[in-house]
Amino acid sequence: MFDYIIVGGGSAGCVLASRLSEDPDVSVCLLEAGPRDTHPMIHMPLGILWMMRSKVLNWHYRTRNEPALAGRALYWPSGRTLGGSSSSNAMIYMRGHPSDYDAWAALGNPGWLFKEVLPYFKRAQNQERGASELHGVGGPLNVADVRTPNVLSRTFIQAGIQAGIPYNEDFNGKEQEGIGLYQLTQIKGRRCSAARAYLRPARNRPNLTVITEAHACRVLFRGATAIGVEYRRHGQLKQVHARREVILSAGAIQSPKLLMLSGIGDAADLASAGITVRKHLPGVGKNLQDHLDVIVVHTCTKAVSWGITLRNSLRGAWDALRYLVAGRGMYTTNGAEGCAFARSSPQEAIPDLQFHFTPARLSQHGRDFRFLLGEGYSLHVCNLRPKSRGEIRLAGSDPLAKPDIVANYLSDPEDMEHMVKGVKLARKILAAPAFDRFRGVELIPDAPLASDDDIRDFIRRRAETIYHPVGTCKMGDDPMSVVDAELRVHGMQGLRVVDASIMPLLIGGNTNAPTMMIAEKASDMIKQARKAITRESLASLQIQETEAVISRMRTSH
Repeated sequence: MFDYIIVGGGSAGCVLASRLSEDPDVSVCLLEAGPRDTHPMIHMPLGILWMMRSKVLNWHYRTRNEPALAGRALYWPSGRTLGGSSSSNAMIYMRGHPSDYDAWAALGNPGWLFKEVLPYFKRAQNQERGASELHGVGGPLNVADVRTPNVLSRTFIQAGIQAGIPYNEDFNGKEQEGIGLYQLTQIKGRRCSAARAYLRPARNRPNLTVITEAHACRVLFRGATAIGVEYRRHGQLKQVHARREVILSAGAIQSPKLLMLSGIGDAADLASAGITVRKHLPGVGKNLQDHLDVIVVHTCTKAVSWGITLRNSLRGAWDALRYLVAGRGMYTTNGAEGCAFARSSPQEAIPDLQFHFTPARLSQHGRDFRFLLGEGYSLHVCNLRPKSRGEIRLAGSDPLAKPDIVANYLSDPEDMEHMVKGVKLARKILAAPAFDRFRGVELIPDAPLASDDDIRDFIRRRAETIYHPVGTCKMGDDPMSVVDAELRVHGMQGLRVVDASIMPLLIGGNTNAPTMMIAEKASDMIKQARKAITRESLASLQIQETEAVISRMRTSH
């Protein structure tokens, strides 16, 4: 029996476990389906290549065949360990555009304006550059500059400026538009995941229990009140019970799945899966949004990239020593060092395109090791605010079965046109004079792009996810919303969802820092709710005591 049960030890769950257990008077249980985050490849930034292939630390999701992407089923990696995807991502610290959060508030979510969420971004952050109006210091999450940027990443910045994109030193500053290097969630050249930042300092608290390898199967209820969670661990079904709240922080794929397994979702969908309906909430699993990404790749004529090459193999021992002793060198790279935010046309009020520059040849999420062989560089491009919507569906009533992911990419034709403009701008940057001394053969696209139709065909054949699924338990007050502005599940008691699934709209950037901000803000909401209940209980007790005194006085009289 615990006061709070958190399902999912990822970016949001680690934050919640740490913040809620700060109060020694409450007990917290954190359930994580994956193992502990002890593998060395988690903590070494370049280990991201291994994490993409791990069958233990990665969920290895796949979408349904996507009609607009030549019928391909896309690979969706997702972290499966303490820290979740913050233990396997590219460590990019990005908040998105301030207007993204103002748009959330405008959809019936008071308290979510950018000026209202900024304090939580700052509270979470230890910005190595120092405190400012927009940045905080002293928080658990360390934010640092790229330790050893590759010469090709510097060249990318020069090329972007030559292509008309202004230099930007801080994409989380007053302006998002521009080109520069990312800041990363690293500390001394090592990954600073949510588990390292938040959970590690809290692990020895007697009021925090962390259970790994615990696959949640369903939420337990008494009437409309959540009272616990059933989970499977090492082949056995077990239960934990909550005095106050059950909080789902399992992510945009698993949180809606768990709600549906528990009888909360579209009644018709639940019935077809053989699930008894507890609450008809048709928005559960709907509103799925993700950033679609396509890559342009060149060979490099000089031996300078981070690919699998003879030069890098020979210097591997030296770089390993630099990494272990000083936290510098090739092993500290996040893979995507360079960044650009740009507008696809002058009519766009804010950037609608994001670029990630990788100083290596990249294909199939880095899982194609043969393609990594040789010198090269890659430029990703994605449309920041897609209008296409997909959904997460149950594959049946088995809790261990992976859900059906219907991403529905490019179902809105406007999304394709943004991508076409993005590919043109990517090739313009890579054709700039700064790359003249490095530019080799264009490997991808693997066919001439003589027209917009050629570019569309290229996108259909080669585009992939860039790992930002959100929206499947969206926050709002409309009929398709799942949680309210306090992240409480509509029509239920003692049940919240706190993760990227509550985002009503995909933000214009990477989603890890926003997810941690959501959890920071939610922890205050949960604490305030407990204080309110305590005050009500005290007031009720005082009334009862007063009535008892009056009753005794009357009896005595």
